[in-house]
Amino acid sequence: MMNIDRRSFTLGMAALAASSMLPGFASALTLADLKKKGKVTIGMLVDFPPYGILNSSNQPDGYDADVAKLLAKDLGLKADIMAVTGPNRIPYLLTGKVDMLVASLAITPERAKQVLFSKPYSAASIVLYGLTKTNMKTPADLKGLRIGVARASTQDVAVTKIAPEGTQIRRFDDDASAMQALLSGQVDAIGCSVTVAAQIAKRAPAGQFETKFPLLQQNMAVALRPGDEALAKTINEVIAKNIANGELDKLYQKWLGASLPKLD
Repeated sequence: MMNIDRRSFTLGMAALAASSMLPGFASALTLADLKKKGKVTIGMLVDFPPYGILNSSNQPDGYDADVAKLLAKDLGLKADIMAVTGPNRIPYLLTGKVDMLVASLAITPERAKQVLFSKPYSAASIVLYGLTKTNMKTPADLKGLRIGVARASTQDVAVTKIAPEGTQIRRFDDDASAMQALLSGQVDAIGCSVTVAAQIAKRAPAGQFETKFPLLQQNMAVALRPGDEALAKTINEVIAKNIANGELDKLYQKWLGASLPKLD
């Protein structure tokens, strides 16, 4: 038993030593460090429209790209945007391949054990969107109404959780089918993202539909490495400034066709 413990200890210490040699683990990253190299390398998704996409020139674009450029500008740096994926975005950050993430990363307790989150700069909002003429101010008002959702989606779970007995929940294969059901009058409202709601508003007669109430909101934040508290404080100040002056709201309106949600 003693030999096994010593071996485990030795392997653990070797792993720790190896990790400390990786970029980003040696010391905390500061704004002064970034100023020295004149740029900040920011990881973002490019397969999550409209937050992250590739434009016609095959360059990162979307809401997150604009936010990344805005943050870099306010820090007095050039934005060097690197495409990452959902699975590799946190490893890229922790191993120093990127300085920070503006990558549609929702704040969760599990992720907070791995990375240092800034204050939220955005949110993915799920809302109940339906006929303006039909009263739907609270979940209790859904009784007897036809509510559409994409089957097994986040909005399906959210609607099912709050709907009183007597609500007719109609499940469709995807958001596009649920949207068509609302436009054709098969349902009175649907649970959907604000992005889908904006698409419906463009296709329907003005004033026919409206957002009734929020169902769920996942706040997204800039992610930094643990230990980068000083840099995170600066990022928080920049985010607060751009919420107050309306710049983040302008970008949200540009890409998602809705006002920036209230961020806690």
